[in-house]
Amino acid sequence: MTNPVRFYFDQHMPNAAADALRRHGADVRTAHEAGTCGNPDDGQLRYATADGRAVVTHDRDYLTHAADFLSRGEPFAGVVYCDPDRYQYDLRRLIRDLLILFGVLTADDMLDHVEYLT
Repeated sequence: MTNPVRFYFDQHMPNAAADALRRHGADVRTAHEAGTCGNPDDGQLRYATADGRAVVTHDRDYLTHAADFLSRGEPFAGVVYCDPDRYQYDLRRLIRDLLILFGVLTADDMLDHVEYLT
């Protein structure tokens, strides 16, 4: 049995999207719920990885952190980069595309992987 991808929403992702994903069976934790708002992005990525969650973000800095982790051989549980030009103001599209990702990718698929939603 494969484990579904689990999500960690950084502090800029909408809580409404997290709630909608949960209604469809996705396991989502937000930075607000975790009390990690304001922590450095690389620390957020480590936190999410320790909890077995892929970070969902609009923040391009996570792309640099993912590359840095890979270059050091430091594993991470995945990054889902949601292009802000497309997703920041289109909640329905964000929810739809994250549900598709949830339906097709596993936690193993996301390990050390960046998924670009553009």
